[in-house]
Amino acid sequence: MHQQVLAALKEQCSAVASVLKARWEVLRREPEAGYSTEAVLVTALLVVMALAVIAIIVAKVTHKANGINLGL
Repeated sequence: MHQQVLAALKEQCSAVASVLKARWEVLRREPEAGYSTEAVLVTALLVVMALAVIAIIVAKVTHKANGINLGL
């Protein structure tokens, strides 16, 4: 089982590396294509930060709501 997991992980890493190499070559051939990649990366980072903020707010509101004594 352990060997199968390692083999699958190795295969996935190899696939990711191949895709990254191909995309890097496209960017090297077309310098203007980098702008769209940069915009996508910035947008993705902003989405991740927004999700983190939402998760923090939800955790704090849930914690506060659980602390309310309803007197039941």
